[in-house]
Amino acid sequence: MRLDTILRVCSKIFIPFILVFGFYVLFHGHYGPGGGFQAGVIAAAAIILYAIVFGLAECRRVVPPAVVEAMVPLGVLIFAAVGVWAMMNGGAFLDYDYLFMHDGLPDRVEGQYWGILFVEVGVFVSVAGTMVALFYAFAGRGLT
Repeated sequence: MRLDTILRVCSKIFIPFILVFGFYVLFHGHYGPGGGFQAGVIAAAAIILYAIVFGLAECRRVVPPAVVEAMVPLGVLIFAAVGVWAMMNGGAFLDYDYLFMHDGLPDRVEGQYWGILFVEVGVFVSVAGTMVALFYAFAGRGLT
């Protein structure tokens, strides 16, 4: 793999753009197609490309398995926290209207905006962590 100079240089150029596109899909998910799941898969694909080009050991050094394994429950925790936050303000689970209250009344516009964003971020973190963890598990099977 050390002799694949063109592949390594092109990957170093493209991986940041892949990650930026993943974040674009995440933050554009409010207004059009896309969202947390698609963005998580795109971000995981960038990490997997890094592992394929530079080796699994190098990828595990850059993105440690402990961080990847922590991402899965962290995403679920973010998702659930949005629901509990709404319930604490008097709404139903994941009722975005009740995330922000002004003068005792729900601020529907602000609640919808931030509620969807937080849920999408939770899905993003969980999906990216799951995809990379699966890759680490399957790619590392032949390693001792």
